[in-house]
Amino acid sequence: MTKKYADIIVDISHEKLDRTFQYLVPEEMQEILTEGMVVTIPFGRGDRQIKGYVTGFDDKPSFDVSKMKRIIRANSNEETVESKLVALAAWMRQNYGSTMIQALKTVLPVKDKVKGKEARKVCLRISKADGARLLDEYLNKHYVAKARLLAGLLDQAELPYQVVTAKLQVTANVIRSLEKDGILEITTESVYRDALEEVTDTKCDILTKEQTQVVNGILEEWEADDRPCLIHGITGSGKTQVYMELIQETVDQGRQVIVLIPEIALTHQIVMRFLHRFGKGVSFLNSRMSTAQRYDQFKAAKAGDVQIMVGPRSALFTPFPDLGLIIMDEEHETSYHSETVPRYHAREVAVRRGEMEQAHVVMGSATPSVTAYYHAMEGDYRLFRLRERYGSSQLPKTTIIDMREELKAGNRSIFSRSLQEAIALRLEKKEQVMLFLNRRGYAGFVSCRSCGYVAKCPHCDVSLSSHRNGKLICHYCGYETPDLKECPECQSTYIGGFGAGTQQIESLVLQMFPGVRVLRMDLDTTRGKDGHAKILTAFENGEADILIGTQMIVKGHDFPHVTLVGVLAADLSLHAADYCAGERTFQLVCQAVGRAGRGEQAGEAFIQTYDPEHPALVAAADQDYEAFYDEEIAYRTLMGYPPVDAMMAILGSGMLEEHLEQAMEYLKKYLQQIYRKPDLQIIGPAPESIGKINDRYRKVIYCKHPKYDILTMIKDQLERYIQINSGYDSIQIQFDMT
Repeated sequence: MTKKYADIIVDISHEKLDRTFQYLVPEEMQEILTEGMVVTIPFGRGDRQIKGYVTGFDDKPSFDVSKMKRIIRANSNEETVESKLVALAAWMRQNYGSTMIQALKTVLPVKDKVKGKEARKVCLRISKADGARLLDEYLNKHYVAKARLLAGLLDQAELPYQVVTAKLQVTANVIRSLEKDGILEITTESVYRDALEEVTDTKCDILTKEQTQVVNGILEEWEADDRPCLIHGITGSGKTQVYMELIQETVDQGRQVIVLIPEIALTHQIVMRFLHRFGKGVSFLNSRMSTAQRYDQFKAAKAGDVQIMVGPRSALFTPFPDLGLIIMDEEHETSYHSETVPRYHAREVAVRRGEMEQAHVVMGSATPSVTAYYHAMEGDYRLFRLRERYGSSQLPKTTIIDMREELKAGNRSIFSRSLQEAIALRLEKKEQVMLFLNRRGYAGFVSCRSCGYVAKCPHCDVSLSSHRNGKLICHYCGYETPDLKECPECQSTYIGGFGAGTQQIESLVLQMFPGVRVLRMDLDTTRGKDGHAKILTAFENGEADILIGTQMIVKGHDFPHVTLVGVLAADLSLHAADYCAGERTFQLVCQAVGRAGRGEQAGEAFIQTYDPEHPALVAAADQDYEAFYDEEIAYRTLMGYPPVDAMMAILGSGMLEEHLEQAMEYLKKYLQQIYRKPDLQIIGPAPESIGKINDRYRKVIYCKHPKYDILTMIKDQLERYIQINSGYDSIQIQFDMT
């Protein structure tokens, strides 16, 4: 039998994930060892026996076999949280293209170079009678600090160390002196950095008949086939209440739950709802938490002190010992797709982790991704529908405004006449308004009306955006330069911002409606700590009449007093160079419209566009997902796009454009050599939609094939080709599988 070698990691603390050790696999273990399995190995001087995790295998040794140690034992019956996550990392490496180290660093962010937070206490060790006598002695000898500390401990036998040093003003030397004399002791216990607010009460919403049917249907599916479940519920249908019933069922069984949400902006509102229902068993993650807070949340989850983890994509890897349910809210969101290696999709990884750990998977959206809905139509997922809004609210009356007609009528404002009238009416009635624009900044790109010059970033192949602070800013690399007063090409003064940004919308609103209270929510206004939560809470509490914002204001928020939504420049993303452009636009507009009329008052929405007949916009106005899906899947089938066919993007980047172009051409030629059948379609290499970012040129090759497995096989061979060719050392190659 051919010798086999295993790569084993012995310390999974984050800073040591780069170090693996190779061991010889005994013949009797070659058939039973799998990636992620716990093994016993000899390690270090004296060959002490320790446990490790198998991260991969190789047919070739990395050093002298005569010096290589053998695995002692395969602990096939021992399954740990870490072993499950290592196995998941191995699956991700195989399916998405990355090194095992990159995959491990994605799924094992448990530890980092940060000390756990500890609570220290100063405790009295002698009796109160002895303490009283000693206090008199200290007072007579004028030991003021010792007397102050002892008097405090006689009143309260345990005092927090910080209280002793700060409030009683006792130095560490005095504390150590009394500790040495046996009068007191210092105790230490680990505590978690609390990232949540206190819970005021717990309440349980009453489910509607339709919600109850969905809950019962999902529970029945769990007992039967246990397929992933997709809830297609219109905006405001109460998907969160369904989630919470399923969570309660899981927690009652003593198992843990992961709730994935797409945006940091959703965290505040959703977590507070969960806190009121489930109490302190809920914790959350977000990208703005400190390393220490994140460390503590994972530590608490592994220890069983947290039952429910709410967070974005990274929360999927929470090290729960007995994971029972993964919920993926707003399943359609693009933020679930990682843009760093491994370029995984959280939906697929959630389904895989659910299979590996016998955990249920439930997804929900008012506008499911075409991929998820396709799986439901094929029977891979179980589909459930919520067709009615929760409570007495109805879907808003929606009107598509043709902005071409507005121009013909002499209206050059970004606001149609109908929308202006509707805003005035809502303000008069003391109701709230949301205005959505998928851009930020004071204006769009800066161009010269005389010669056509456009101000571009010198490091990225994109235009600069004008901001009200007098700066031109690149929204990709952060490059800044002063605004232009005249054209650098022809010296014309007819140069300025083209288009509209959220800051400009805010200015126009304040001009049209003096005295109106306006909040703006975009990346610029939410940079500070708790920026999202502060704006959302203020609007929810009625501290503003109008909320203006980018995508983050239309995703999952529930404001009962909003009765009007205006979608400005609805077709801004409609004609992007992306086969998913129609899907993205439909989802965005549909979600925006759905923010209106979620309370007792009727809602209204206006969709402003220069392409009013586009099927995606018509379907969004009607909130008709099925009509949109039928049109979109027919287009995908005709063109061979996912999810009907599989597609792999080979993404290359480098500092030298000619070198990158040559490297990508070689990859294409190698592709044509290793797979010669006509069912593989190769497109490119070509520049990416943004051909340069941070001085790195970017090119892409697309491969389409009816079978996903064929593309992963091709990816594996390409990875080996890249690894053995030194010409790729200065080129970064990534694979994006869909």
